[in-house]
Amino acid sequence: MSYDVSQVRRDFPALAVEAAERPLAYLDNAATTQKPLAVLEAVERYNRTSHANPHRGVYALAVAATQAYERARERVARFINAPSPREVIFTRNATEALNLVAFSYGLNNLKIGDEIVLCISEHHSNLIPWQQVARLTGASLRYLYLDKEYRLPWEEVRSKITKRAKITAIAHTSNVLGTVYPVAEIAAWAHSQGSVVVVDAAQSVPHMPLDVQDLGADFLAFSGHKIYGPTGIGVLYGRRELLERMAPYQYGGEMIEYVDEESATFAELPHKFEAGTPNVEGAVGLAAALDYVERLGLGEIRRHEQELTAYALEELARIPWVTVYGPQNLEGRGPVISFGIDGCHPHDVATILDCCGVAVRAGHHCAQPLMHFLQIPASSRASFALYNTPAEVDALIRSLFEVRKWLGYGS
Repeated sequence: MSYDVSQVRRDFPALAVEAAERPLAYLDNAATTQKPLAVLEAVERYNRTSHANPHRGVYALAVAATQAYERARERVARFINAPSPREVIFTRNATEALNLVAFSYGLNNLKIGDEIVLCISEHHSNLIPWQQVARLTGASLRYLYLDKEYRLPWEEVRSKITKRAKITAIAHTSNVLGTVYPVAEIAAWAHSQGSVVVVDAAQSVPHMPLDVQDLGADFLAFSGHKIYGPTGIGVLYGRRELLERMAPYQYGGEMIEYVDEESATFAELPHKFEAGTPNVEGAVGLAAALDYVERLGLGEIRRHEQELTAYALEELARIPWVTVYGPQNLEGRGPVISFGIDGCHPHDVATILDCCGVAVRAGHHCAQPLMHFLQIPASSRASFALYNTPAEVDALIRSLFEVRKWLGYGS
């Protein structure tokens, strides 16, 4: 059955909203995605029929909440092919998941002389925690730099990830450039050098099949709201042998086994990393989102998004005053396109596009070191999802000409 984007769009109520008295072209999916009815209804159904504090009560409603929460964990484990649901930890978002790794694993396993290897394109969520851990431990940061095609040369990997590298932290897909990095190959090399591999999958999990075992990830993080789920729910996958050795990241209720006046022992995985009352409705919504994506088929979603990306790249290449930052073809790239318009600040671009009913992101995209590397202050960014259409790409292209006119260039 062919992919019917018009039918898919009917599942997303927010897409019917108008902007500037025009149909909304929502092209900021790398920041957050809209939610399908299946997710909205799953969350409402949980709150209507099953809400209680999980893992605490023995009455029927509490049991139902516990079952809903743990079924969601099992759903995530299947989606990313984790060997065990006990290796899946629920967090608020990918940022918290990466902080958990940095401060629970990194802080306790790094020392002076060790190196943390990062790509220059990392989102601040996978960069600032490592800066802080390096400062606290005396470890050093080492960066992988990109070539002129916005790709990662293999020589950078081989020369920078050495025996001194104890942690290699890299995004699967850049949230700015759209570059998809060869994480499985990087992980294999890093492991041969004795490095633990941390993968930020926030920008890849909505767009392609993800298998933590095939990737070779020791830790992997993503956010629910980037894969059509609720905000406030994220995932950390960690290899069990590493998680077992790690201290809890936060302390309080639920994550304990036994407490006396002077000491405490902690619960088994995954609960020792989930202090306090969890976001059960978020987990339920995330599970529904994963069900929805798999029903459509990640292969079909990827094909649809690649067609949109190819069309947008082709149309942008026709405009002489537009510069695209990122791979110029589909090889090794995701559905994220950052660009600049000659003589126009990205914030002005985004503001004028909004007046034309087109929603894009503008700024440094939480990747300021990359902006410095590219020698630009900021960029505009259009990012596609499973519900976007060629007509919305056309709306973007038409509106770019409006930007030039509004700013006095005439064309």
